Amino acid sequence: MAQFFDIHPDNPQTRLLKQAVALLVRGAVVAVPTDSSYALVCHLDDKAAADSLRRIRGVDDKHHLTLLCRDLSELANYARVDNRQFRLIKAATPGSYTFILEASKEVPRRLSHPSRKTIGLRVPAHKTLQTLLELHGAPLLATTLIPPGETEAIHDAHDIRNRYEHELAAVIDAGACPDEPTTVIDLTPMGDGGEPVVLRQGRGDLAALGL
Repeated sequence: MAQFFDIHPDNPQTRLLKQAVALLVRGAVVAVPTDSSYALVCHLDDKAAADSLRRIRGVDDKHHLTLLCRDLSELANYARVDNRQFRLIKAATPGSYTFILEASKEVPRRLSHPSRKTIGLRVPAHKTLQTLLELHGAPLLATTLIPPGETEAIHDAHDIRNRYEHELAAVIDAGACPDEPTTVIDLTPMGDGGEPVVLRQGRGDLAALGL
C-alpha cells in the first residue's frame, strides 16, 4: 500500500520529505502536488522506474516526459538554450509552464523524444515540491497524473491513493492542486529564428509572456 505523507503547505516537514526522497532513490514512483495538477515522479537515471511511470500513466516512449528542475541553472544543464529562449523562460519561471527544448547530452537518450531528441522542462512554483527537489538534489522525471483513457487529472491526494495504492510507493498531500495542467510551449523553433509554438494552453498565462 502506498505511503501517505501529510505535508503542511506553508512549512513542509523536511523529515517526511526525506522519507519520500529515500523511496525515489530506491526506484519508486511517487505522486506529488505541483502548481498546476498532481504529477507522477521518479528518479531521472532509473530506467525501471521510468518504465513504471509510463506504464502507470499509460503512455509510450513518444509521449514527452518532463524534468522538474529547481531553478534555471539546473534547467540549462539538461537542455540547449539560446539567449532568446532563456529570456522567455526566465520571464515564466518559476510557474505553471512546461517548455519543450532540445535535450542536452545530460538527458539519457531513452528519456528524450525518440525522433526529435527533445525534452519537456519546467521549474514549478510549489513550496512542497521545491523542498522535495532540493532534498533530492537533482531533477525528477515527471508526467501529469491523468489516468489512462481519461482526459482530466486527479487533484485530490486521497483519490490518488485509493486508485493507485498498489502501484505507487507514496502520495504526498499538501492540499488540493489546481484543476488545470501546465501551459506547454515548444521553444525549439526559436533555435532556427522562428517563434515559440503553444502546444497546450493551461494554467500558465500566455499574456504574461507576450504570446
